[in-house]
Parts: sequence; structure tokens; C-alpha cells
Amino acid sequence: MTRRVAAIDCGTNSVRLLVADINPTAEEERGRGATAPAALDRRPLTDRRPLTDLVREMRIVRLGEGVDKTGRLSPAALDRTMTALGEYADLIGQAKPEAVRMVATSATRDAANAREFTDRVVAVLGVAPEVISGDEEAWLSFTGATRELAGSPLAEGSCPPPYLVTDIGGGSTEFVLGGSGGPDKPGPPSRRHIRDRSVNIGCVRLTERHLHGDPPSAAEIRATIADIDAALDEAAAAVPAAEARTLVGLAGSVTTVAAIALGLDRYQPDRIHHARIPAERVSEISGLLLRLPRAERAAIPVMHPGRVDVIAAGALILDRIMTRFGFPEVLVSEHDILDGIAWSLVP
Repeated sequence: MTRRVAAIDCGTNSVRLLVADINPTAEEERGRGATAPAALDRRPLTDRRPLTDLVREMRIVRLGEGVDKTGRLSPAALDRTMTALGEYADLIGQAKPEAVRMVATSATRDAANAREFTDRVVAVLGVAPEVISGDEEAWLSFTGATRELAGSPLAEGSCPPPYLVTDIGGGSTEFVLGGSGGPDKPGPPSRRHIRDRSVNIGCVRLTERHLHGDPPSAAEIRATIADIDAALDEAAAAVPAAEARTLVGLAGSVTTVAAIALGLDRYQPDRIHHARIPAERVSEISGLLLRLPRAERAAIPVMHPGRVDVIAAGALILDRIMTRFGFPEVLVSEHDILDGIAWSLVP
């Protein structure tokens, strides 16, 4: 049975909305082998859509601006976020979903005035945000990124499980290792079969800590790398990344790097989704973004205005992950925690 749901992801840098129709039966047929009448469906697996977007929106609100330093969400950041949520409330009202879930991640976990944020969200949206743990954030990201891969040509060919999913956010980066459970279990992995760790490096947090020059100085870049590498040590101690056969990269820093690597003249999600970007190209783009002054970063055709200030840190995180764990390429996904939140609303 198809269900209409609404998911909201409120991160450190952006707040996003997905309204989708989900058909879990189609997903089960797709992942576990065809049964009548699905056996008569000759379409490629990638054309069968268990999750169909109705609305997918993003607003850069920089909710976590200054939180690393002050420990509080600023009044201006709260106002920007509530404005975006007011727009989303109108869209949700028009779509009439059966269920709505909003999750809030790194910035609100760290903020002393998280209760003020919650109260204002309820007043605007009518539902309370769930300030989730890093582990829950990791699981939702993994679900959103990999659920459609189970049984797909990518999984069966050049991008097999186990997957290391890395979600580079504004305040934190999540690492989740898991897979489909083998050829006899082609469906989505269960939660008990994954390993995960959330670490406090993100494009906003590292930019505010270290990258103050325009462009950043060599000393600032070295300090950023040291911070990233220390966090990767922490992640590696909890997640056996060497077991992964495919690196899956999520969120705006990764998709922006992919768009630049693909030479796009505008942001095209359909071209970016499941693009495979070589490690050498990621390293080239990371170095370029760190060398460019702000005005030249802003002039890149695919660059969202809200990412101009923080994209260099995000690209550097991705580059260091690929270098540290030896991945020759990254499989880029436009589906992430937002899709995982939507799936969590379907029994």
C-alpha cells in the first residue's frame, strides 16, 4: 500500500523537506526477488520507484552558526530556520501526508538553548523535532543512501556491498558500515548488522574553527587537516572501514564536489545521483577550492550561495576520508538522511 509521508531534516547548515509517496511492497519485490505479478515487469530495477518524490526542498539557514564557539543557537539563526519551516508547513498542508517526522542533528545536540528551538518549531510546524543522537543520524543516513541499492545493477556490478556510507554535514560527519547480508539476503540491511560512529567534524564547524583567510593560509589548512585526521582516527577505531567495498558519499559538500567534477553548468541532481568520482579528481577539486578566494568560489556555476563559505572544508573532509581509507572512488548519492527519515515512517 502506498503511503504519503513528510520528512524534515534540520542540520547545522541547512533545513530540508521531502514529501514522498512510498510503496514498501515494491521495495520488497525489488530487493527480495520477483513474485507474480512483479515477475512480468521487465523494466530495469532502477526504473521501479518504491519512493516517489512529490516535494524536495532545501534552505540554507546556518542554524549552527557560532554554536561551536558559544554553545547556543543565535537569535538570527533561529529566525532564519523558522522562516524556512513556515514555508515547509504550507507545502505539507497542501500535500496532506499521513505522517510527518522532523529530526534535528548536530547543532541542536550541542546547543544549550535547544528547548527554545523545540518550542518554536512546535509553534510553526505543529510537530516537535526529535533531537537525535549521532548513532540514530548515522542509521537514517545509511538507510536513505543504500535502501535502493539492494538488488540493483550497481550493487550487482561495480559498486557492491559492504558499503561505507559517509555523511559530511555542517557540524558532524557520520560513518556507517553495512551491507545487504550476502547474495541470499538481497534486501536492505538490518540495524543490528551495521557499525557506525559520528565524529565532530563538519564543513561549518571546521570553517569557523580554522579557515578564516580568503583564501585560507597554509597554516590554517594544516590545522584543519590535523583536526580531520584526529577525527578519522576516532572513526577508524569504531568502524572497520577496510571491510567496505564501496564508499558512498552524502550531503551537499559531496554532491557539490561531484557537480564540479562532472563539469556541470548548473546543479542537476539526476546527473549527480550515483555518479562515481575518482579519488584523484576529489583531491584536485579540494585543492582548488582551498586556493580560490571567496569571489571565485561563488562564481562556480553549480555553487549554492549558502555553501560558498564552507565548501572548501567539506571537500577537504571527503579528500582526507578517501586518502585515509584508500578508496579509489566515491559513489555519490542524492538520497540520504532525508530519505531515511521518510522510510522510518513506513512500518
